[in-house]
Amino acid sequence: MAEIIQERIEDRLPELEQLERIGLFSHAEIKAIIKKASDLEYKIQRRTLFKEDFINYVQYEINLLELIQRRRTRIGYSFKKDEIENSIVHRVQGVFQRASAKWKVKVFSAMLAIHSNKPALWIMAAKWEMEDRLSSESARQLFLRALRFHPECAKLYKEYFRMELMHAEKLRKEKEEFEKASMDVEHPDYSEEILKGELARIIYKNSVSIIKGAEFHVSLLSIAQLFDFAKDLQKEIYDDLQTLHTDDPLTWDYVARRELEIESQTGEEQPTTKQAKAVEVGRKEERCCAVYEEAVKTLPTEAMWKCYITFCLERFTKKSNSGFLRGKRLERTMTSFRKAHELKLLSECQYKQLIVSLLCHKFLREALEVAVAGTELFRDSGTMWQLKLRVLIESKSPDIAMLFEEAFVHLKPQVCLPLWISWAEWSEDAKSQEDTEAVFKKALLAVIGADSVTLKNKYLDWAYRSGGYRKARAVFKSLQESRPFSVDFFRKMIQFEKEQESCNMANIREYYERALREFGSTDSDLWMDYMKEELNHPLGRPENCGQIYWRAMKMLQGESAEAFVAKHAMHQTGHL
Repeated sequence: MAEIIQERIEDRLPELEQLERIGLFSHAEIKAIIKKASDLEYKIQRRTLFKEDFINYVQYEINLLELIQRRRTRIGYSFKKDEIENSIVHRVQGVFQRASAKWKVKVFSAMLAIHSNKPALWIMAAKWEMEDRLSSESARQLFLRALRFHPECAKLYKEYFRMELMHAEKLRKEKEEFEKASMDVEHPDYSEEILKGELARIIYKNSVSIIKGAEFHVSLLSIAQLFDFAKDLQKEIYDDLQTLHTDDPLTWDYVARRELEIESQTGEEQPTTKQAKAVEVGRKEERCCAVYEEAVKTLPTEAMWKCYITFCLERFTKKSNSGFLRGKRLERTMTSFRKAHELKLLSECQYKQLIVSLLCHKFLREALEVAVAGTELFRDSGTMWQLKLRVLIESKSPDIAMLFEEAFVHLKPQVCLPLWISWAEWSEDAKSQEDTEAVFKKALLAVIGADSVTLKNKYLDWAYRSGGYRKARAVFKSLQESRPFSVDFFRKMIQFEKEQESCNMANIREYYERALREFGSTDSDLWMDYMKEELNHPLGRPENCGQIYWRAMKMLQGESAEAFVAKHAMHQTGHL
């Protein structure tokens, strides 16, 4: 039994690691989840099984799923959503299958009595009735009950709509089999209305009268399109979408993109060569853009232009061996961008996306056009200026230094650090050592506070990289009284010193002493490392360790002091 429990816990580890990696749960929370899951697994694996243990297991998993969804909503992060959440849903379904196989009772009913406020559970119960017990009627009754509790739940309506279409498809297949066997079919379920999906149509009509908006409407249309027999229903939903939601950008976006899926008219010769296929794709894309052009005239909003530009970018970044198609896509993208820019109906984010895409494909002239337009419109955006400079650097422009200066005129000092670093990195590659040092010195006059810490570390790294230890020590000396610092600033100099053939212990002590002056009250590792240097360095003085220890005990506060004592004790016993 222990092996089974261990195996099931190990199966969960990838999703738990993802939850920690993307920041939805802390390490301590993940450990707590593993412990709780182990306890729950034990209870449903032991010899004597109780229905309540299965219900508690499912209840815990549903609560976990809801917590994940709440945290995603709070931080607006959907990465790995399907991968993580689907594994939890599958696990819940597996537990229910085991429970139902054991007791042959309505386990879902027991759960729904406790959790009638959770639509996901109603959907799971209905799917189980439909797929495992092959009872469409029971599934239908569950959906109807669920909608009494949740009359405005879009997810319930969508899954109920899908279930009725699946049911109709199943009946159609059954009827075909009967007809192949030359058997008479006189069953009310095989009526023409039901076989055409009339029950699904009723759900559609009811749901769109309750849940407004093009997004829900499109989601139902997407489900209907999965069923070939529901062409009439698809057309009805599509026509209603255009009638009811003509002022919603999503409607226009859907209608435009649909042109990509429409095949050549019956009777027309289908393209066979690569060139002919590329021309056909080009025609479809032109038809899409014609719809978008009509859309931005009818609905001249930022949201509508966003849909248009996003479509153009998607097609532009799509791989193609056809030079003709690549050229057309670039032309369409730039034309739509110019129109939207002139109307000032693009967000800063879209300028950035467009610049990055053009840079990736080495269209430097076009990327510069967008970057210039972007910095004119968003003069106080550090990211926009950075992208413009990136374009100029890749273009090998002679005006880069001048543009850096121009950027600082428009930007607030607190957003300038990345630009100063970019300037220094560019100068290191393209200019002399003197020019690069001048950039660092200018930056240190302009950047103050916490941001200057990063700059000092970069300056020190550059000095060692370009001029060796002597240059690094000179920079260190020039900055050693210019607070604030990071511990890393001093540790870098200690490391640089230790890399020299004639390592000077006096210099190492100086760096430690300066570091302890800044961080001696909080950093127990600094004190420990100082003592280790005296013990292990050929020119160290082990007799100094006692004095360093007592100094540390006087300076360190609270938990830092306790950590130091523990580390020192472990070192004394040979465990460090």
